Amino acid sequence: MENPNQHAFTPAERAAVYRAIFNRRDVRGQFLSTPVPDAVLGRLLLAAHHAPSVGFMQPWNFLLVRSPEVKQRVQQVFAKANGEAALLFPEDQREIYSRLKLEGIVEAPLNLCVTCDRERSGPVVLGRTHIPTMDLYSSVCAVQNLWLAARAEGLGVGWVSIFNQTELQQALGMPPEIVPIAYLCLGYVSHFHDKPELEKAGWLPRLSITDLLYYDQWGQADRQRQEPLTVTLAAMQDDIQQRGAFPG
Repeated sequence: MENPNQHAFTPAERAAVYRAIFNRRDVRGQFLSTPVPDAVLGRLLLAAHHAPSVGFMQPWNFLLVRSPEVKQRVQQVFAKANGEAALLFPEDQREIYSRLKLEGIVEAPLNLCVTCDRERSGPVVLGRTHIPTMDLYSSVCAVQNLWLAARAEGLGVGWVSIFNQTELQQALGMPPEIVPIAYLCLGYVSHFHDKPELEKAGWLPRLSITDLLYYDQWGQADRQRQEPLTVTLAAMQDDIQQRGAFPG
């Protein structure tokens, strides 16, 4: 009889994966000036490059930004968009927004833009025939791979998304057909926050996983909380909130 767990990681290896997931943070203001060694950066880029992609099209490129002049240009693009964004929120939220640090472009020793070349495999791509945005989602998988690998290496990553896309492309000399998926600030940090900064700042709370789960049909929830999975998830989430533990 086959062992259903024969392909599982060891308990220690499994715990390390969950630790990286649960301790990943969006870093903005704790960057150190310590350079990132090429060997470490190489591991992160390889991790990103081994993300899943629709039709195995691997639509990503990785644009490394070390130049202070280029960082300043990108920071100016952010500052303009950030000022515009602040005015979109209600006045009570605007006050909180103004206190948030939402980027570490200049402070981080390394910036990295992950992009998507939507024409890489031609007009017809296996798996993208009916949902054309699957290539964009594939590039996001590369970002997540890199982010988790960075956390395992003790590096912080901050995703800056408040940009006018065209102005960001121009600041980076990027062709208009190349889509900037994620502009990341990357480097060693003084510390990681125990909770996401936006959660700590009172911007939004973490939602309960049990309120986001449906069964068989959209909107069909476990109203009586009798489904074993619902009970298990609720207990796990309580454990994380109370002890900061991650599922083993």
